[in-house]
Amino acid sequence: MERKVKILTAATWWLFILALPLLLVSASIAVAANSLPLYRYGFEKYHVSQTTGLDEAELEKAAAGLIRYFNSDEEYIRLTVLKDGQPFALFNQREVIHLKDVKRLFWLDYWVLLGTLIYALGYAGVSLWRKHRPKLARGLVRGGILTLALMLALGLGALLNFDRLFLQFHLLSFANEFWQLDPTRDYLIMLFPRGFWFDATLFCALLAAAGAIILSGLGEGYLFFSQKRTHRATTSPSPPSS
Repeated sequence: MERKVKILTAATWWLFILALPLLLVSASIAVAANSLPLYRYGFEKYHVSQTTGLDEAELEKAAAGLIRYFNSDEEYIRLTVLKDGQPFALFNQREVIHLKDVKRLFWLDYWVLLGTLIYALGYAGVSLWRKHRPKLARGLVRGGILTLALMLALGLGALLNFDRLFLQFHLLSFANEFWQLDPTRDYLIMLFPRGFWFDATLFCALLAAAGAIILSGLGEGYLFFSQKRTHRATTSPSPPSS
């Protein structure tokens, strides 16, 4: 029985460590997907207004419409903007189907975020209640280091050959070819060119890395001060006996 308890305790600890990278990455993706400033940054940097013929107000409308769609229960997006004073549907049927697939991925990300957050908070709460703070702190450190290693690998992969990485992501994530769009006529590609996705990938990696540094710093800080308290307690002189 005692052996089973030890195995279960070790398994839950390692699961906590593995959950932290998933939590931080899924959180960074959720932030990026819902970040109007990130969309605006891409529109300005890649001169999307000139490419699409849409003014800044309509681009803002398109970005807000996409964010609203990704967080809604609508199956297909219906987004109308003004171009040269005339209303028209921004996305064609192929783009609409692809956006449905993208939305499915975002919702998968949300579920991963929710599941890992519940587990991490639950594990932390039980550890604090049972006074297993050093083990919790070591888990934070290891989970943070694991996340940093993964984000470093992702960053290097993006810098060395982002096109290959981007292609493999699409081949693994989508079971159809609706993601293969024409940048000369499909507005989804005009709005979000290849450079935007490179920037967004680095943004997510840096955001997850920042979260990992914070969590591992908290763990290291606790262990450091805990060791100092223990050292002072063991080296302080004993009161003289009467």
